[in-house]
Amino acid sequence: MPKTNWKRDVSYAGQSILGFCLVLYTAFCALPILLVIISAFTAEKVITTTGFTYFPAEWSLSGMNAVLRFGEQLRVSYAVTIFVTVAGTLFGLFVMSMFAYSLSRREFPLRKFFSIYLLIPMLFSGGQLSNYMVFTSTYHMKDNMLLLILPLCVTTMNVIILRTFIANSIPEELMDAARIDGAGEYRTFFQITLPLMKPSLAAVGFMMATGYWNDWQNAYLYIETNAKKPLQLLLINIQKSIEMMLNNKNIPSAVLQAMGGTIPQYSATMATVIVVIGPVIIAYPFFQKYFIKGLTVGSVKG
Repeated sequence: MPKTNWKRDVSYAGQSILGFCLVLYTAFCALPILLVIISAFTAEKVITTTGFTYFPAEWSLSGMNAVLRFGEQLRVSYAVTIFVTVAGTLFGLFVMSMFAYSLSRREFPLRKFFSIYLLIPMLFSGGQLSNYMVFTSTYHMKDNMLLLILPLCVTTMNVIILRTFIANSIPEELMDAARIDGAGEYRTFFQITLPLMKPSLAAVGFMMATGYWNDWQNAYLYIETNAKKPLQLLLINIQKSIEMMLNNKNIPSAVLQAMGGTIPQYSATMATVIVVIGPVIIAYPFFQKYFIKGLTVGSVKG
């Protein structure tokens, strides 16, 4: 057998084995998500008697109905969460990209000072109690939607990723040429640097959006009005209402009949998971290539 054919066969066999391993790994990652989806539409009595299974003996919409019966509030909470996620992500990317650009300029006189200033919150924190006292007593921002945006909009690690991307991926000569042509720092940033930062912005933006989408603690501490209640806090309240019904022995029969005869504790829990992760799963494929490229390029050098 010629040497070139032997190498080609070995390479093909190796790629086939690697592909099989990746498919197997993907299946292992997808099976838990599939189980959640199936369990959300499984009858509660089946889960209670036989446990979670991929092949339930009876299907039911009681779990999903228990979540969807908060119809109007669910729509309001979805709108609040989408607004907070989009506004917080865009505002955070805008601030952090300018911050990262300033730190990447060696001629910036306050570069060392702001680098140390950036690292201090990463190493030291006043704690949740001090944050609560400052936001409510000093700033008087109780029940303010800004408290769902501002605490998460700037993080040290995201600024470092953006700064590293600028330093490693955008040629210094390009910025020098812009300055020679008369461009100031703002024009250099907005017309040259910012458009070239799309991969890193997409990667950091997706992580920020996921953090905003899954955040419940700030809403639990500061939000009181139903019109400002985000999705995560609503789902916590749904779980609490189901637990309250489980502990209440005097539930009207009409309510039980509407729920299929039993209170859908487990299926409703899985339905809430679907409501939460559904939009994230749909959005992830559109950001995947930028997410991988931005993190890879931004972590080559420190």
